Amino acid sequence: MTQALRILQEVFGYPAFRGFQEEVIEHVSTGHSALVLMPTGGGKSLCYQIPALLRTGVAVIVSPLIALMQDQVQALQRRGLAAAYLNSSLEAAEAHRIEHAFVNQALKFLYVAPERLVQEHFQAMLQSLHRAGKISLFAIDESHCIAEWGHDFRPEYRQLDVLPREYPDIPRIAVTATADLHTRCDIQELLGLKRERCFVDSFDRPNLHYCVTQRTAPMGQIMNFLQQHPLDSGGILYCPSRRLVEAVANRLHLAGWPCLPYHAGMGAEVRARVQNRFLQESGMLMAATIAFGMGVDKPDIRFVVHLATPRSLESYYQETGRAGRDGLPAKVLLLHHPEDLWVQRSHLSEGNHARSLETACAKLDAVSHFVDDSCCRRQSLLKYFGEERDGGCGTCDVCQPQYRHWTGPSRRHSAVSFAPSRNRRTVRRKGRKPIVG
Repeated sequence: MTQALRILQEVFGYPAFRGFQEEVIEHVSTGHSALVLMPTGGGKSLCYQIPALLRTGVAVIVSPLIALMQDQVQALQRRGLAAAYLNSSLEAAEAHRIEHAFVNQALKFLYVAPERLVQEHFQAMLQSLHRAGKISLFAIDESHCIAEWGHDFRPEYRQLDVLPREYPDIPRIAVTATADLHTRCDIQELLGLKRERCFVDSFDRPNLHYCVTQRTAPMGQIMNFLQQHPLDSGGILYCPSRRLVEAVANRLHLAGWPCLPYHAGMGAEVRARVQNRFLQESGMLMAATIAFGMGVDKPDIRFVVHLATPRSLESYYQETGRAGRDGLPAKVLLLHHPEDLWVQRSHLSEGNHARSLETACAKLDAVSHFVDDSCCRRQSLLKYFGEERDGGCGTCDVCQPQYRHWTGPSRRHSAVSFAPSRNRRTVRRKGRKPIVG
């Protein structure tokens, strides 16, 4: 038994590696850098956590979200590992305590926000540890945030070119679940990974069942879709605006479905409370903008619905990938309308630089092709990410036309009951207020 496998079993509790995890871990633990593309739920974090335990020093992990840092640090601490994070949520005294532990090599993992990493004070600490040979590796989580034209662009990530420039001898591992060829090249260039190995797993999520249909009467279509799910089904409904988030959450709640709203206009504490409820309670629905989702690790999400056409296939893949992380069947439904892409194109021309405008338009073209394509949805999606698949999948609306009945009758003014089906065992009460956390 290798040392890496022993750590996997004894520390993390998994019986065996999946896919190319073991190969990545061997590559990074021996001092090499890499770009790793692995689907949501594929075990990306182990690809840098295990090498960190095999190497001397502390691993510095760059992460874009406070909630994501907190979740991963708590998971490591539960396993008895010395882990901490530095971000804006900490009081000054607590941040100072963690910095002290960091420079004194009392940590094995330190998660930091990208803007914190490039600060002069933090760089001074890094340089000190670097001279002492006590940095094991740099991991850049959600590395697609580097791409200016990407769906989750974070400007602070562009400053991470300091890593190959100042610490060229320290292994760098960039991980993400979504990156087309443009984004991969951008990640490799900025992080100095052009000559390093790129590990690309299959983008296929065989347990996801796809349906793309035109949006006609959205609330009626949503209600019909929900009535086909059992009592314990939880799911996410992605809405294109904050106003629509509130409207959908309110309408569903009044109709008897427990639905929470989530968008960037809500206070940080309210958002955290809403997210915790969604993660902890079974059968909970979430109406949200794309502000919700990154780092959400709820394995039993049974469906994801998009109420408007997404702006890129990367964002669509990332958001639908939050369903079925337990490996069981899950449904992903896209309600599109031709006007969606027209509106998005008009927004692109407002203040965009020519460099990113052409790429953004190409991404919208790819989305347009996907929703209008008469070929297998899975085949079309995989092809976009550079993966060829022979034959249909049998689990999309093109391969299985009956999937088009997920939303019920297609007539625009068909009668739709806004009361939940009887098997949900809920009773509508007058005067019920929307849930806000």
